[in-house]
Amino acid sequence: MKKLLLLTILFDFTSLAAQTDAATLAKKLTAGLNSDHQKVKAIFQWITDNIAYTTFTKHQRKNKYPVPEPDDEGPLKPLNERVAETVLRRRTAFCDGYAKLFKVLCGHAGIRSEIISGYARGAFGRGGLKFGVNHNWNAVFLEDKWQLLDVTWASGYINLRDGEFVRDYNDRYFLTAPEVFIKDHYPDDPRWTLLPDDKVPDEFRHSPFRQKAFAKYSFTSFYPGKGIIEAAVGDTIVLQLETGRTGAGTISPTLNIDSSFFSHSSSWVFLKPDRSLPQAETSPRQQYTYTVAGANVRWLYLLYNDDVVMRYKINVKSQQHH
Repeated sequence: MKKLLLLTILFDFTSLAAQTDAATLAKKLTAGLNSDHQKVKAIFQWITDNIAYTTFTKHQRKNKYPVPEPDDEGPLKPLNERVAETVLRRRTAFCDGYAKLFKVLCGHAGIRSEIISGYARGAFGRGGLKFGVNHNWNAVFLEDKWQLLDVTWASGYINLRDGEFVRDYNDRYFLTAPEVFIKDHYPDDPRWTLLPDDKVPDEFRHSPFRQKAFAKYSFTSFYPGKGIIEAAVGDTIVLQLETGRTGAGTISPTLNIDSSFFSHSSSWVFLKPDRSLPQAETSPRQQYTYTVAGANVRWLYLLYNDDVVMRYKINVKSQQHH
């Protein structure tokens, strides 16, 4: 009897480990679990146990048995679903694949979750990247509130000596308190800090934040160089962006940005390039001007080709300079 039970457990484990269908996997992982917290924990733990971070090692380049892609049959599945099932076949992923797989499995389990893009200090494989979007993680809705987690960082780390991924589960990145999470994760959309006050990483002292769309336009320079602007009510601020690419209009702006982002707070100001300047439409250098209207202004966002590409922190004094 004990032998039969052991074989059954081993069969179930092997079955889960070999599963490539996200819906089936989610159903098996959460079967018999009563709370969403238990379900999220099971999904999170399974991903960290079974998915390795993709690294470009000699071993992988010489892999003689690549996983074949399935034939295209039937209607095209949503992107997240396709990415998730590719990760399940290959058993490796970058942070984007980890985050999409987590979201898809949660979705099949009836749990709300979101993919968060942003800046992470020391993100896998992104050493030396400047202050901007370089990582993806998740938020999940549990116990009547959004909570943060990073299944990529919880799964292990990259050994700097040989560049290999080392599986090493880290519970610190499961449902982490927002005030702890922000120490090494800063979202593209600051609402996802889940904190009531503006928290500014030290990196702003050296550079403005490059939003996700920044990389699309081959920017070569920007002004001011630092990310924090000191000003007073009534001051006029001049900002500039220069791109090495001509014809920005040939690139489609991001269409799926949450429209509430633009109206979230009166302390957020969105600036378009000045079109009154000569050849403003075709010039590689775009100028932005803003006259500080009130002491409540906290953030300046620069728009280029209708994409949000850069963010500055503005500290406004209540009294105008004399």
